[in-house]
Amino acid sequence: MVEIYSLEMDKARQRAGRAELALERAEELLDGDGNVAVNLALCCRIRGAQRRVSEAKARLRKIESARTERLRTG
Repeated sequence: MVEIYSLEMDKARQRAGRAELALERAEELLDGDGNVAVNLALCCRIRGAQRRVSEAKARLRKIESARTERLRTG
């Protein structure tokens, strides 16, 4: 059972890392010189990346709390 939690945690960490990297890249592009249409598209991309980061971190917390509860109840 611990292996399943470890696998889920690893997948959730990877998902969070990828989402954070995508967010950083989009923010860097927004800092560059672009026209209004490009900046609007990047803002949408940034909002999506922020949502994915938030969801991935929530998933990590959920897995960790389930694991902790499972270990506590034995």
